[in-house]
Amino acid sequence: MALKPSTLLACLVLGGFQLFAPAQRALGQSNSQGLDPSQVLRNLDPDTQEAIMNRLGGQGTDSNGMGQQQMQRQGQGPQNERRLPPKSDAQRKRELERLLEENPLFPVLKGQDWVIVEVDYFLPPRPISLQTLASLGAASSAQNLQALMANPAAAALNAGGGLPTGTTAAQAAAAALAPGAAAVPGAGFAPGAAAAGLNGNGPVYSISGRKLTDDDKNKLQELIELIRSKNPYQLSRDGVLTLPGFAPIPLMGLTDDQATLRLKTEPAFRDLDIRLTRLPLKKTGFEGLQPFGYDLFWGEMSTFAPVLNVPVPSDYVVGPGDQLEVQLYGNTNRSLTLIVGRDGIINLPQLGPISVGGQLFTSVKATIESKVERQMIGVRASVSMRDTRSINVFVVGDVNSPGSYTISGLSTVTSALFVAGGVKPIGSMRRIELRRHGALVRTLDLYDLLLHGNNADDARLQTGDVVFIPPVGPTIGVDGEVRRPAIYEVRDEATAAAVIELAGGLTPEADLTAELTRIDATQHRVVLPVNLQAADSRAQRVRNGDLLRVDRLRPTLDSAVLVQGHVFTTGAFAYRPGLRLSDVIHSVDQLKPSADIHYLLIRREAPTDRRVSVVSADLAAALKAPGSRADVELMPRDRITVFDLTSGRDRIIQPLLDELRAQSSADRPSEVVHVEGKVRIPGDYPLEPGMTVADLVRAGGGLADEAYRGRAELARYRVENGVTRRTQIMDLDLEQGVNGDPAAKVLLEPFDDLSVKEVSSWAERATVTLAGEVRFPGSYPIRKGETLKSVISRAGGLTEFAFPEGSVFTREEIKMREQEQINLLVTRTQTDLTAQASTPTTALQTGAAVALAMGQSLLAQLRVAKPVGRLVIDLPLTLREPQGAGADVSLRDGDKLIVPRFQQQVTVIGEVQNATSHLYRPSLSRDAYISMSGGATRMADPGRIYVVRANGSVVTNDGSRWFQHGSSMNVKPGDTIVVPLDTEHLPSLPFWQGVTSILYNIAVSVAAIHYL
Repeated sequence: MALKPSTLLACLVLGGFQLFAPAQRALGQSNSQGLDPSQVLRNLDPDTQEAIMNRLGGQGTDSNGMGQQQMQRQGQGPQNERRLPPKSDAQRKRELERLLEENPLFPVLKGQDWVIVEVDYFLPPRPISLQTLASLGAASSAQNLQALMANPAAAALNAGGGLPTGTTAAQAAAAALAPGAAAVPGAGFAPGAAAAGLNGNGPVYSISGRKLTDDDKNKLQELIELIRSKNPYQLSRDGVLTLPGFAPIPLMGLTDDQATLRLKTEPAFRDLDIRLTRLPLKKTGFEGLQPFGYDLFWGEMSTFAPVLNVPVPSDYVVGPGDQLEVQLYGNTNRSLTLIVGRDGIINLPQLGPISVGGQLFTSVKATIESKVERQMIGVRASVSMRDTRSINVFVVGDVNSPGSYTISGLSTVTSALFVAGGVKPIGSMRRIELRRHGALVRTLDLYDLLLHGNNADDARLQTGDVVFIPPVGPTIGVDGEVRRPAIYEVRDEATAAAVIELAGGLTPEADLTAELTRIDATQHRVVLPVNLQAADSRAQRVRNGDLLRVDRLRPTLDSAVLVQGHVFTTGAFAYRPGLRLSDVIHSVDQLKPSADIHYLLIRREAPTDRRVSVVSADLAAALKAPGSRADVELMPRDRITVFDLTSGRDRIIQPLLDELRAQSSADRPSEVVHVEGKVRIPGDYPLEPGMTVADLVRAGGGLADEAYRGRAELARYRVENGVTRRTQIMDLDLEQGVNGDPAAKVLLEPFDDLSVKEVSSWAERATVTLAGEVRFPGSYPIRKGETLKSVISRAGGLTEFAFPEGSVFTREEIKMREQEQINLLVTRTQTDLTAQASTPTTALQTGAAVALAMGQSLLAQLRVAKPVGRLVIDLPLTLREPQGAGADVSLRDGDKLIVPRFQQQVTVIGEVQNATSHLYRPSLSRDAYISMSGGATRMADPGRIYVVRANGSVVTNDGSRWFQHGSSMNVKPGDTIVVPLDTEHLPSLPFWQGVTSILYNIAVSVAAIHYL
């Protein structure tokens, strides 16, 4: 089934929102990055619009637009569906427009964009673009779209946003690939030119088809090299491109393809192929700043219905539509659900009407409970709120979707803002007004919520309330070394110090000299210095439109040490003589969780020649004994790295190892050692002065649980007399070496390799599962070589209802082998079917089409068949014989035994009229059970009927040792009689017998498991 082009565009729209990063928009920036969203919507057919809006409502949405998973997260069920305000078509369409504004599908050129201009005699086609797909949605058929997708060359023919008049996509693709074809107008290149002799062996033709002389080629080549040499180009603020030697070319608002078409109209390029590509560079500095706080409302749109299972606050005002639950207990036990009427009255049986409207819930609760206690002798009441009412509020002003909304009675101002799609970038985040009956009730500052977690002004709404968002107030841009660079709306923050505090304060690497850029009274842009250390400069007044930048300190470490890695605070620390590790890292609280406190790596530079050396430290020992040898004395320019135990160290250590190797020589080998085997983090590590085996094990994160602590091997490589390299293997006492025993102390040398062995017979925990009729079913850990009878004994044996003859024993290894055989048979059968279908004589055979169709059906069943991995065992014999005898099974990890209850049925499957199960009767034979199932079908093979015993063994007509006719074959309880398909009628498909056998055997095994 071919997709409609518009439907494919809808898929691209829906998928594009996941791929495109949110637009980097400054405050008040217009949508100049893409096509008009409303125009995109209008170009889509109604079905596509509906599909997109349904997607915006959430996958698997209910009638109110909320998905089931979202309802579960909010603790809601079907009974609460009416509380979710449904999304109107206008609201969902507005959401789509907003998404298109933030994620433009078709970026256009704008002022100061950077572009690449390619020019040559001809250019290879660029990949098919979304713009091409969009244009095809209105002008081409699905077949044309598929032709373009299959042939990227044809996409270049649509450089102007549409195909040439009267030319379909398929025709254009054929024209593009035809040798020597003439260029289609607006195509961008002619493949025929490539075959016209550009290699110098023949005449050269331009893209226009004109034969070029040597003088023409020289001039064009000079132009090509000139244009290329100036790449990339930056458009002016007005979107004008200036090429060397050309008049300014305006390109503002054009897509890449449209700009390319505009350049093609220049007479100088009539004999060349030219293409423009926009570079989507991310803005930085003040241009890249975003307004603070508005991303709170970005992302997937939500109804933001509040959680309904929270306690009702004490200040909640009861009104019409609320449901009260009254529990009576004492002489009368009764539960009542009372709904507050429009007049604010509830009717309590035996007490009559009670006015509760407009009262606080705590007051209503006390009133009802006291009345029941006074007027109903021996009865007391407990009152709670069951469901709150829905209220209608207005959200107006600078919001994305202004209008009237029906929300829960527990909703607040922020709830209404989320329902309305959030605040527009031109709306204020700090002066959100709540108006009630025309009067201002509360002013909400969202900065208090976002920066301080203060929601004291997030008032609860009442019916008829109006949430009004006024335009944004004065704004200040803060960039550089502050914690939250952004554009901030200022309210009471009138000084530079207050604005920096609004931005989260300075980072550790901030320079205390900042620059304030503003437009002065004479309309000149000026820069004012701000010394953040001086009180008068910190009190520098700021005003609307100011830009404050805090620079970073120089990264050089002249008299400092640097701490980096898995710590909460990284940066430089002042150096002083005698500075030690414990002076920089005072406690383990400065480290992030899972940090390695026993191996800190210190990179050290010599002050004379900057030669790099490495020293490690045990922070735990240093903090335990400050000032001791373990508390390493630091040097200027030391770089301390703290590692994470849960991740590898290669990416951090490798650059340091590269430095050590780069400064090595024949006289001073690379100071690198290696540890492998059973340590937590094996690998290469820097060699430290005086490094021992204990230090290397500590560098590797310590010994693993399975490490053998008795002996270890150290391989040492030495070059003797500068001629040959020899290897020396040293046997070490690892336990003594790790514990620091002086007798086992070995100083490491470059290239030493320590190998830590594994404890003998160390293995992962192996378990088997016993299910069904055992006294204590469950999973049991096993020891190496343990047998099935041993585990059954540990499980208390079988119950009195067990049917051991029908036990099913499965093993993962067997299941994997069966799956491999099934995959192989699928491949061979598919090949056979394909060969038979393509043979001309097969098509002429009687019933060949039916046979092939049946073969495809069996092949489809085989593809979805799942192996069971059953191992046929004789469980009664296993239980009778001694433990470890021939019938006892040696267990492996993942084995599973299923013991069913006693079975009284005999199952008949395969080519019978009615595949079913029958009650077992000793007097009935195999053929009798088949007759009870309606007899065999015409496709059955009566000569290959077999019986699968309950334990999985198979009995055919001839029995095991003597001939046994089917009419007298002994049938036992739990047996399955299989009537296979007669594949001899279809000799052209030799693998069918194997296919049907596998399918029937899997069916029998699965049925045995299900009979528990």
